[in-house]
Amino acid sequence: MNAPQADPALDNFRTIADAIATLFYPHAEVVLHDLRTQRVDYIANNLSKREVGNDSSLEDMLSEDVSERNIGPYEKLNWDGQKIRSLSSVLRDADGHPLAVLCINLNISLFENAKAALDLFLSPSKLIAQPDSLFRDDWQERINTFLHAWMRERQLSLNLLNRDHKRELVLALHAEGAFKGKSASNYVANVLNMGRATVYKHLKELKG
Repeated sequence: MNAPQADPALDNFRTIADAIATLFYPHAEVVLHDLRTQRVDYIANNLSKREVGNDSSLEDMLSEDVSERNIGPYEKLNWDGQKIRSLSSVLRDADGHPLAVLCINLNISLFENAKAALDLFLSPSKLIAQPDSLFRDDWQERINTFLHAWMRERQLSLNLLNRDHKRELVLALHAEGAFKGKSASNYVANVLNMGRATVYKHLKELKG
């Protein structure tokens, strides 16, 4: 990061630039343009290879008709070909006159690459239907499917189930024939975080 310039009027803005660049390091560059000199005043985490003192060419921002506070976000291309998403904030003095522009430049190439990798990894195009020969007797899958459908209908989740919910669910699973599978009682007890004895108790109630 470049050393702050002498003018104390922009000190607070330089501090904000450092804070933003530090929070999003190493992906964000923050450039402070002094509208009075039309030059770059400060650069935090330089990604663009600009230099303090470069021309800003922001004369239009000096107009009293300028009402924008935040301009963007918009996309541009960095020197290395990577995509940058930018937002520029017009900063004003105590009298409301445009004083500086703070430009936040976020390198989004890394996030785009991560998204592309995730999309490829999670793509359903490589999936096939579950083979009947493997899943015809998969009682665990059937229990899972019924369990989550039951909870969705009631807008519940596993961590929100109380004792009455669990009892009702055990009885509903029994009605679906879920306990015909070997060790199904143990599996349901583990999934619902309840004792096996409690599951057997509810099933015994049905037999009674």
